[in-house]
Amino acid sequence: MKQPTILFEDQHILVCFKPAGMPVQTKSPGCMDLEHFLINHLLHQMRRKGISPKQPPYLAVIHRLDQPVSGILVFAKTSDAAKKLNQQMQSNEFTKEYEAITCGSFHEISGTLVNYLVKDGRTNTSHTCTKDTPNAKRAELSYIAVNHFPEKNLTQVRIRLITGRHHQIRVQMAANQTPLWGDNKYNPEFADKKGYFPIALCARSLSFTHPVTGEKLSYEIACEWPQI
Repeated sequence: MKQPTILFEDQHILVCFKPAGMPVQTKSPGCMDLEHFLINHLLHQMRRKGISPKQPPYLAVIHRLDQPVSGILVFAKTSDAAKKLNQQMQSNEFTKEYEAITCGSFHEISGTLVNYLVKDGRTNTSHTCTKDTPNAKRAELSYIAVNHFPEKNLTQVRIRLITGRHHQIRVQMAANQTPLWGDNKYNPEFADKKGYFPIALCARSLSFTHPVTGEKLSYEIACEWPQI
């Protein structure tokens, strides 16, 4: 597994790349997560400056990616920055673009998918439902298919989230009959893959407003896929 890469850091925020396989947060003993990796990074910085902190440095998780998914995340290094970033997140001011490899092809090269989703906390899954289902939440995304590989019946697609729901891309793509390659929760082709298995899904770009300076920040990476 690759190590996380810090793309930007100042006294208020930290933007980094999360590799597939590393959880953002975990309670599993002996498993390094991204949150503690970054806390260790901050502690190392402090010690290099001759500072011996009595408690861990502040680091707030603003948003998450599933463990099998790679991509860009932003963290807050102060409570004020966390508050302002969370406000942006809740008002859909973050712009997130993903890239994925799906099984199957799309009827339309580009379009918008709208579904209602409900989460099952017992199984940590979500599924599509009717608008009137208790706890149903509207899910919307736009997509554009950028490449098709007919010999394997796979499609490279770019996705922009309009809402942010639990497992949203994975569930909506499965409901569209174009499930993600490697998704052992929502793609029947991979149902026999137990535990962690890499998913061909990457949060390739992230744009937001700096919580202190007001500057518009944008970050983008090139997605790398497992052996497909």
